[in-house]
Amino acid sequence: MDTTIKTLWPTHLRPREKLIEEGPSSLTDTELLAIFLRTGLPGLHVMQLAENLLSHFGSLHKLISAERNILCDTKGLGVATYAQLQAVGEMAHRYYCSRLMRENVMTSPIMARNYLQLLLARREREIFIVLFLDNRHHLICHRELFQGTVNSVEVHPREILREALKVNAAAVILAHNHPSGNAEPSRADREVTERVVKACLYLDIRVLDHLVIGAGDCVSFAERGWL
Repeated sequence: MDTTIKTLWPTHLRPREKLIEEGPSSLTDTELLAIFLRTGLPGLHVMQLAENLLSHFGSLHKLISAERNILCDTKGLGVATYAQLQAVGEMAHRYYCSRLMRENVMTSPIMARNYLQLLLARREREIFIVLFLDNRHHLICHRELFQGTVNSVEVHPREILREALKVNAAAVILAHNHPSGNAEPSRADREVTERVVKACLYLDIRVLDHLVIGAGDCVSFAERGWL
């Protein structure tokens, strides 16, 4: 970091030092992005570049989810940055997957949500995913069972049961995305959940939750008391 940057950003405000002293959760989206970018542009400090990019894309989520051609055509970014963002996303996916295979999903709800957001956040159509769990609620695997349109997806409970039997699952967590960004469940979402719950009862398989993923938001049926 050059002396100009040190002058502009005293130690207690510099993102890297703040992360080390206070932890990553203390950083704003702008500060996190600045650490990732590392350097700015000629005449533009990295923090200002990060702010400009977040303003341009609308959010950190939308920046990371941007299509390759859109991101690469943005000043200050490029193919290398796109590749790095993809690598970061894949590392996060593998990290959460590994943790969920070793830990009880019900005691790590935030981790499960983060994992599902990684799977669903950038999808332009509704995707219905099922997490299949063993009797200790450890993740066995996930399956993208149904794909729909931009605002609906058709779900067949018998397909969920078939996959559950294949992997000897004792419980499942349902999840799907709303490409509109609004995570509020629809009446159709509640109705299909009821159908899946009833079908699973016949095989003594528990439906632990149904998570609806929006743009940086998530609604849990279990937390709403709907399961």
